[in-house]
Amino acid sequence: MTGRLNSAQPYALGLFRIVVGLLFTCHGASSLFGVLGGQTVDTGAWPNWYAAVIELVGGSLVLLGLATRAAAFISSGAMAYAYFKVHQPEALWPIENSGEGAAMFCWAMFLLIFTGSGAFGLDRLFAKRSSAGREPAAEQTPVAA
Repeated sequence: MTGRLNSAQPYALGLFRIVVGLLFTCHGASSLFGVLGGQTVDTGAWPNWYAAVIELVGGSLVLLGLATRAAAFISSGAMAYAYFKVHQPEALWPIENSGEGAAMFCWAMFLLIFTGSGAFGLDRLFAKRSSAGREPAAEQTPVAA
């Protein structure tokens, strides 16, 4: 059973990345363009407009699996800032201060920094193309706890 689950790990990680990226992109689009029932923020307003741009661009890159680690790093930091500067001053626990979304996005993006894009990402496609002319790289196995 463990062997089958381990062999599916890149695909599960790829689907996780796609869902997180899509939700993060939708959150940014909602704030920037007022779509999906959101309200627009004023252009250049600190920190809301900048957070929305990071959500839209970072979420799109994560969704596509392109520069996933860098996009996830910036996105995770933006959500940590959102939690500690916007939500946490209201109350300590995320359930009390409505910071569950910021906390979950922060940790989901943090995970993607270390795991990479998984399957279905453009990172893998470009890595395969760039290494096509060179000798094959050693197979890397995922870290398991």
